[in-house]
Amino acid sequence: MSQEENNTTTPQEEPEASTNTRVELGYKGSSQIVDESSSSTTLALFGNTKRAAVSVQGKLKKPLDFRQAIETLYRVVKSDNRRAPKDRSAYLAYKQKSAGAGQNAFDAQREYFEWLEQNDPSSWLVLDPVITAHPDRLIFEVFSKDEGSYAALSIDWDALDLDKDPTYGTTNIDFSDDLYDAMKRMRSYHTTSLSVGQEAVSVTTSPDHSEVTERKVNVPNSWLRGFLQVQASATLPSTKVSIAPIDFYNTLRHLRMNADLKKGGRAIRVELMPGEYPRLVIEPRDEVIETEHEVFRGRVAQVIRIWGRRRWMMLTSLLPLATDIELHLLGTGLPNFCVLRCGPMTFTLGLTGFTTANWSQALGLDTLLPRTVESDKNLDKVLKFLSKSWFASAADLASSLKLNPAQVRHAIQVGCQNGQIMYDIAHDVYRFRPLLETIDLDALEFRNARERLAHDLINNKGGNVKILSRNTIAGTGVQYVGEVHVEADRRAYRCEITLDDEGRVRRVDDTSPFYRKHQLKEGPSAPLIALRLKIAELQKEHLEARSKGQIDYETRTYVKRQHKGEKIYQISLDRTHIRVKFGMRRYAKLRSQNLTFNSVEDARSAYFARIEELEEKGYMDATAPV
Repeated sequence: MSQEENNTTTPQEEPEASTNTRVELGYKGSSQIVDESSSSTTLALFGNTKRAAVSVQGKLKKPLDFRQAIETLYRVVKSDNRRAPKDRSAYLAYKQKSAGAGQNAFDAQREYFEWLEQNDPSSWLVLDPVITAHPDRLIFEVFSKDEGSYAALSIDWDALDLDKDPTYGTTNIDFSDDLYDAMKRMRSYHTTSLSVGQEAVSVTTSPDHSEVTERKVNVPNSWLRGFLQVQASATLPSTKVSIAPIDFYNTLRHLRMNADLKKGGRAIRVELMPGEYPRLVIEPRDEVIETEHEVFRGRVAQVIRIWGRRRWMMLTSLLPLATDIELHLLGTGLPNFCVLRCGPMTFTLGLTGFTTANWSQALGLDTLLPRTVESDKNLDKVLKFLSKSWFASAADLASSLKLNPAQVRHAIQVGCQNGQIMYDIAHDVYRFRPLLETIDLDALEFRNARERLAHDLINNKGGNVKILSRNTIAGTGVQYVGEVHVEADRRAYRCEITLDDEGRVRRVDDTSPFYRKHQLKEGPSAPLIALRLKIAELQKEHLEARSKGQIDYETRTYVKRQHKGEKIYQISLDRTHIRVKFGMRRYAKLRSQNLTFNSVEDARSAYFARIEELEEKGYMDATAPV
């Protein structure tokens, strides 16, 4: 490559626009615990003066239960399970310079924090909790620093003795580490009041009560996009499983008493058989938690795997209050929601498919829930209706607005992704909840310029994407080789992606300059993203062909639990060939059988016959979406 070509900036390497959203916050005081007397305290939560006023005044009937719930919210806000080590090069440079005479310590420290603000802004700031007051309940919403956990605390008005009617709406509240520490002083023998509003309390430690403390927060667009995407994913079809709190406790106890192994799976398999109690199987030791709370009422036997299971530990302190627990599972490797019902309080924890969701998994969710900046013609009707009623079910929206269910579903999904609507999965209603006063939807449509370019390539705007081959690699996964033509670069790039059985990327290769320069340290290149999106299109076409019985290749896994362990069958169709692998233990070497037929039709018929036979024998489909 010539020197001139080396110095050429490709579209995927061009500088991006601002990656942050500026949010203005203003508070007339710091949220605090106010001791009004020896037997009376007030939890004062100051609301954002930059938004419409929201007011709640009342006495908490069970202050300790409320304290436990707020502490759980705090754990979610502060949770950061990212394993990538921090880049300390700037700090080491600061120490080295401050030790010499070339620069004073103050200037070096200032440079370090400027670097931190530009490179890792979420390490020291996140958006303050969002609070919503509606006619039926009070709701707190938060999102974790690592963009992997969403939580919503819903409190029925029966949990408070209200002093006056609340002022409904949505705002932010000031919530600090000092407030969290002070809340530990709450006691059951004290009369504890809750005060939410711009004028939170009449008793204040500040002599000038009218003074407003303002600050501007640069919220990372990736964090904001993740907040909306995870919450909106609750609107997708899911499998509901009810378990008892003791079953959930036994799962957490096993995780606490046993460290994760380096080899083997790190998922929880939820085994569901119609008419039977669900089973929770903890990998890799295959510890089986038999539940006996409620039988599975679905029609199809299936196995759903959940990753990032240790994030459930954040619910430990709230578990003694729970009377019922519901798991809403979107599918293997997809987000899942855990709903704890604690009397008048309901706590919802939403988790991404993996603790640190890789780019391939994030794109996989986007294919199920694509973002759009185009306005939905029915969204305005839905928003106008919800702004008056505050909340409604999908059936109420359809009947009141004279829309069919598909139109309502599309409108509310767009509304959730735009931060205008929230789906309360615990109560199956949609709520009017503007996350921010204004949101730049164009900035949230794509994660970066490379992703925008990749979507243009998929839509044949400035190039095209072709899949050249698809190969099944035994014990590894499926290898896709593609060619991505980029007109702006006047060349075609050869890309390769290998996906395992869970849809995770095992190996990639790319001939583009961006990948050759950065590998995956700066994220995937535009050609790699385009190839992954093309694979998703191919998989969608494959599902449609399968429904018609016209597939030429596929691999499916079926399992059945017996007293000796778990019996596994893995059946692969590759045109005229069928390969069957079977055995009793998941991680032991499986026996195999290879069959060859005279035609694709004969192989296909034998393949579906084998699957039908396994399903009749009670085997569950454990195939993960690739």
